Amino acid sequence: MSNQQQLHVLVVDRDEESTLQLKETLSHEGYRVTTISDPSQAPGEVRNNRFQMVVLDCSPSNPEGADTLGQIRSIDDDLCVIVTTDLPTVEMAVATMKSQAFHYLQKPLDEDELRLVIREAIKEKGLLVDLESRLNSMVGQRIRELRHSRPLTLKQLANRTGLSVSLISQIELGKSAASMSTLHKLATALQTKMTYFFETV
Repeated sequence: MSNQQQLHVLVVDRDEESTLQLKETLSHEGYRVTTISDPSQAPGEVRNNRFQMVVLDCSPSNPEGADTLGQIRSIDDDLCVIVTTDLPTVEMAVATMKSQAFHYLQKPLDEDELRLVIREAIKEKGLLVDLESRLNSMVGQRIRELRHSRPLTLKQLANRTGLSVSLISQIELGKSAASMSTLHKLATALQTKMTYFFETV
C-alpha cells in the first residue's frame, strides 16, 4: 500500500450541477473531495482541515468568490487554488492571478482540461497523492472505455475472460487492483496489448 496521502480537494461552488460534476470527475480520478455551497464557509474549512487543492467558483453570480480567494490566501499562501467562472472577464482573470490562483477555467468545465490542469498542478507544486489509487483508477477507466468501444457488456467480457462480473466492475471503478494474470485475460479479450492500460501513466 502506498504511504503517500490521497489528494484532498475542496470544491466551493453555489451551483449544484457544477458541484456534482466536479465531485464525480475528481472522485473518479481517485481524489478525496469535500464540497461546500457557501463561500463564507471556505476559509474555516481551509483553516481546520488539510487540503492540497481548492476549486473555487468566482463567477459574477457569486460575488463572494474573489473575496473568498483573498481570505484563503491570508490563511495559506501556498495552497493550490483553481478558479472557475461562468462568465470570464479580463478583470476577473487578472484579479485571481494576482491572488496566485494556479489556473482559471471557464464553465461548463471541460473534464479533460480539468484533469490536465490538476495534473499540472500536482507536478508543479509537488503535491503528494496516493499513486496506487490513481493508477487503479486510470487502468480501470481504460478497460471500461475499451469495453464500451467494442462494444461489450460486463457479462460478455466476464464470459470471454472467465472472470466474475463483480471483479471486472470493481477493477473498472478503480476499487480493486488487477493482477497481471487478470490484466492479461482482459487485454486478450479486448484485443489489445497489456501495455495499453499503462500508456502515459
